[in-house]
Formats: sequence, structure tokens, C-alpha cells
Amino acid sequence: MVNRVRALRQAQGLTQREVAARVGITRQTLSLIEKGAYNPSLRLCLGLCDELHSTLDTVFWVPKEERA
Repeated sequence: MVNRVRALRQAQGLTQREVAARVGITRQTLSLIEKGAYNPSLRLCLGLCDELHSTLDTVFWVPKEERA
């Protein structure tokens, strides 16, 4: 799964550790989410969107033709 968590986090000058602490997960879990190797719950997705000042569509929506 492709997502924009890493790009948005980096654009805001935040570290994985900072974002992870703010949403209540480990840095390792955030790393897996950024790599697309972990499927976060809706609650976690919403927390990430709040911290990244973005929407679910912006962060997680992948057009059908780009899905693997």
C-alpha cells in the first residue's frame, strides 16, 4: 500500500519519533506504516491525519490503477 505519511511528515520537518509519540505508537510501527508493511486501524489513520494536518483522502487514498 502506498501512502503519503513519510512525505507529509518530512515536509513538516517532523521525525518518526515525534509523530509516533504524538499518536501513541512506536517509531518502528510508524516506519512500517510509511513502508506500506503495516495496515493501520481507522483510529490510527485518523490520528496520523490529525498530526499531519491532513485528510484521510490526502494521506491514504490510492487511485485504483495504482493499487498493487
